[in-house]
Amino acid sequence: MDKYVLIPQQLKLEGTLTESQFYDPGKVDAPTVLMTHTQAYWTKLTEGTLTPREARKTGFPFSPLLVERAVSIAQGTLHNALHALEHGCAINGAGGTHHAFTGHGEGFCILNDFGIAANWLLHEGLVERILIVDLDVHQGNGTAEIFRNEPRVFTFSMHCEANYPMHKETSDLDLALPAYLEDQAYLEKLEEVLPNLLDHFHPDMVFYLAGVDILATDKLGKLSISPQGCAERDRFVIQSCRDRDIPMAISLGGGYSPDIWDIVEAHCQTFRIAQEVWN
Repeated sequence: MDKYVLIPQQLKLEGTLTESQFYDPGKVDAPTVLMTHTQAYWTKLTEGTLTPREARKTGFPFSPLLVERAVSIAQGTLHNALHALEHGCAINGAGGTHHAFTGHGEGFCILNDFGIAANWLLHEGLVERILIVDLDVHQGNGTAEIFRNEPRVFTFSMHCEANYPMHKETSDLDLALPAYLEDQAYLEKLEEVLPNLLDHFHPDMVFYLAGVDILATDKLGKLSISPQGCAERDRFVIQSCRDRDIPMAISLGGGYSPDIWDIVEAHCQTFRIAQEVWN
């Protein structure tokens, strides 16, 4: 959790962002959550009645503070999407909770922020097609399940095959990578796929999960991407959307390198690149 404090501190210290560019999004309301998650699951969260097994599956001991954090993250991504529709790009300093399913949480994810924001946008008629680009090292299994019968949302997950979750859901496009893949091969695969998705699906909005657990230093990642390769990945995705004037809402996703500054620097690079490309 330290990275969520250190990232804004670093961005403000170096002058990339100012205090006025950060805000508290508040909390997403129950009707919005229920566009994505089941009433039974939401009741268990709000009443604190998850079973011990359900709580273990999330990876956290249950606490009401976890639910408060989850509804704040979801509202932040929803606000980001609205800001992106107006200004082009916005970044949630957390988010990317792609392991949360309609009816349960898992993998350190309680509510699915992309799912909640995307379903709300569709419900409000603000967009007609959404592309989710999930480049966390782990498959976006919860996101795939949420949108498996929703043709207006295309889910693309590029992840390490030999990694969590052991049982993969089926995204609209899954690109499963071999362990210890390095920069050049990783970027080539992304460059083969993403432009075609953007040009053929014609999304009105892109949600981009920019996980930095692809780094070679990551203790949970199993890929061998350098910091430079991670930055090139972000630049390619962000520039590809900018070139086509497709609004994009970015969430940070995972990062588990032993040295916290490897994580902070990689996430800060996402902010720097987005600011450079979209300004």
